[in-house]
Amino acid sequence: MKRTTLCYIEDRGKWLMLYRNRKPEDPNEGKWLGIGGKIEPGETPDECNAREVMEETGLRLGSAHFCGVIHFRADVYEDEDMYLYYSDDFEPADPDAAELYRAEGVCTLPECDEGELRWIEASDIMDLPMWEGDRVFLGKLLAGEREISMTLSYSGEKCTVIGK
Repeated sequence: MKRTTLCYIEDRGKWLMLYRNRKPEDPNEGKWLGIGGKIEPGETPDECNAREVMEETGLRLGSAHFCGVIHFRADVYEDEDMYLYYSDDFEPADPDAAELYRAEGVCTLPECDEGELRWIEASDIMDLPMWEGDRVFLGKLLAGEREISMTLSYSGEKCTVIGK
């Protein structure tokens, strides 16, 4: 079973989203996601979350709230346990970008090998193309919930929610 992390980062009403459009044979191609990836051997979910956010966005998390585990069960893809995080406490790792962020509130982002990074208004997020199950837990995050655990069962792209 695959173990991953996924972090949603918020800054003044905008959420950092990743449009997956750069990896060949990507099952997430054409969809918007939070920031995350696979947990490496010997790595904790917290360590993975911080590493993936840094690698994909150039942002250093000050803290991240662990929200819960989303269990994915699927007929096409490998089963997955995804550790869900939320953060509004971060700073660009690049010193010039960090200074600009502190002075003017502008958070510049580097190019990402996974796809296009973009700050999206909270009110626009649910209109983006994304996995059906992501809409369930992301809707809860957008509504302010910070304790979220559930099982999402997929048959192709059709999702059934089991649990909360």
